[in-house]
Amino acid sequence: MDINQLIKIIEKKILSQSCITKVMIEDKTFLHKNHQTNQKGKFHISLLIESEELKEKNKLYSTRFIYKILDDELKNYIHSLQIKLL
Repeated sequence: MDINQLIKIIEKKILSQSCITKVMIEDKTFLHKNHQTNQKGKFHISLLIESEELKEKNKLYSTRFIYKILDDELKNYIHSLQIKLL
């Protein structure tokens, strides 16, 4: 899978949640190319998520919520995921 396909899948899954109004996705893989733990085919993704509901919850709840949505992608295509709530 390439990064553009992955971004489309992530966007669709995140926006399918009624509590999320907007998501911005950035590929940060280029920042980690020379790291020893860098794996080909795995990406470093940054998410900016707009959700009043998730902002009201504690950070652990919000993180688990997003990880559950992206479970398959995290297991197969995402090496690192950064989540920021707006």
